Amino acid sequence: MKYALLLYSLFSALAQASEWRTPEPENLVYLQLESGTVVIELAPFMAPEHVKQFKQLVDEGFYDGLDFYRVIEGFVAQGGDMAGNKASEFKAPLKAEFTRSASADSGFQLLQEPDFFAPQTGYINGFAAGRDPKTSQQWLIHCPGTVAMARSIEADSATTDFYIVIGQAPRHLDRNMSVFGRVLYGMEYIQALPRGDAMVNSGVIENPEQRGKILTAQLASQLPETERLKLQVQHTDSEAMQTRLDQGRSMDNPFFKYKGNGKLDICYYPARVRLARH
Repeated sequence: MKYALLLYSLFSALAQASEWRTPEPENLVYLQLESGTVVIELAPFMAPEHVKQFKQLVDEGFYDGLDFYRVIEGFVAQGGDMAGNKASEFKAPLKAEFTRSASADSGFQLLQEPDFFAPQTGYINGFAAGRDPKTSQQWLIHCPGTVAMARSIEADSATTDFYIVIGQAPRHLDRNMSVFGRVLYGMEYIQALPRGDAMVNSGVIENPEQRGKILTAQLASQLPETERLKLQVQHTDSEAMQTRLDQGRSMDNPFFKYKGNGKLDICYYPARVRLARH
């Protein structure tokens, strides 16, 4: 009996462990704010050139000492070099990476169809994503915590400044901006940033002393292992995640008197993140 219980415990632990992945250090960026640490996971599979330039800027120390200069309640926190005076070797305008071609092995995990803003929604590598079977295009979705490059009216004008979604999912930006990452850890510190007035200068905080500062930005791969957070991300095709999604569709908890229509808001179901115990 003791041997059977031991085997059961072992298999149970292995099954739980297989539900989680450890993000690659080369695709993690640590932002050290005055209030705490924020960890961003990058998405080179969707926006490889934006990821490449962002990593080069981080490695160069470009973001060190800059700030979040445009922060709009319920929308985004935009950071970078508002004045445009900081020198860098990596400020070339980037060609837009709003979408990518959907191949048979793209790893798209269908959640539902149709969605209000997309023919289909699902996950790619743990990121909320949309897909259009007719055009064979995929893209990442603007959920809270999404990280994308800011740009001017021209599609191919993004250079250094980026934003993080802090409020309701601004899905009208989907397929209009180059999404290249999402916040895995420390979103509360982004939410705590000083706000600008959306009705005055589009949310720009004119006084630099009143802005939230980026003390440093570092690639996790450049940090000693002892200084990295042991983050794990739940696989979106795991049994636990599927159970969570099924419960969301059915709303079978007796608390709910109106059971909905079986539809899900993908932004309400991000891949969960945890700190590993060991």
